[in-house]
Amino acid sequence: MGIMDFVKGGVREMMIARPDQFKPLIIYKHPDQNIPFWSQLTVDSDECAVFFKDGRYVGHLPPGRHTLQTQNIPFLNNIVNKFTGGDVFIAEIFFVKMQPVRGIPFGGPLESMEDPILFEFVVPRIFGEFALVVVDPVRFIIGYHGQMQGSQDNDQILSWIKGKFFLSVKTVIGQLCVQQQKSLLNMAGMSMEIAGRIQQSAPNLEEIGVKILEIGNFNINFSAEDQRMLREANAKRAEARRNVGIASDSARAKQFELDQKFQQDARYVQHLAGNWNNYASGQAMMGAGEGMA
Repeated sequence: MGIMDFVKGGVREMMIARPDQFKPLIIYKHPDQNIPFWSQLTVDSDECAVFFKDGRYVGHLPPGRHTLQTQNIPFLNNIVNKFTGGDVFIAEIFFVKMQPVRGIPFGGPLESMEDPILFEFVVPRIFGEFALVVVDPVRFIIGYHGQMQGSQDNDQILSWIKGKFFLSVKTVIGQLCVQQQKSLLNMAGMSMEIAGRIQQSAPNLEEIGVKILEIGNFNINFSAEDQRMLREANAKRAEARRNVGIASDSARAKQFELDQKFQQDARYVQHLAGNWNNYASGQAMMGAGEGMA
């Protein structure tokens, strides 16, 4: 190896940045954990670099070009390899995009849900697209790396995020149904409210440091079988409510009749008998007279 080859190889090893072919990835992990002292780390304007050692967060660097030395980056003291005389840092470096990722399509069934009003189990289906942004890169790396093993594949990353998104939608729909005492059958007409609630707070995405910025063309529907089941259950519920209403109206009518009778009797007592004892005696005598007749 010539001297120029050595110099070129050494410089190449000391330059750390996200390779061009991995620019579209939401998260990229640098393949080598051994980082020479004085290495030049370049962080693009739309990302940050996060350092981990032994599964623990150590620190992060913002966009720009950074010379990796302990004098200007104090947290690097925590990752110095003492066995090399302090010439090497040992750490996992993750590059995480901090700019919004838009136009992510989604579609498919949620898990089985029990309708809180009709008490039927159905599987809602949702479709649309959303935009997201990573707001907590440390939480995102811990959640993603623990489940996806650091795969350099945006499809797998987005598949993992969509799984969390679907859980959030299910949670929000369940909360709305309970809070507003509405059937899942009503959710198809509440797509705007559901989307707004998810943008405000998507529980299963907050736990991995991701925020939903917007949801477009959001649609919720059911299979023909589930739709039929819910409608039949709703029809039975409506019939039961009608029967209850009819019984309630009949009871009120009967009570009105009794109240009228009581008021009439009270007037008789006041004007004819003077008190209830006299009135009762008079009624008894009239009844006896009718019996004898």
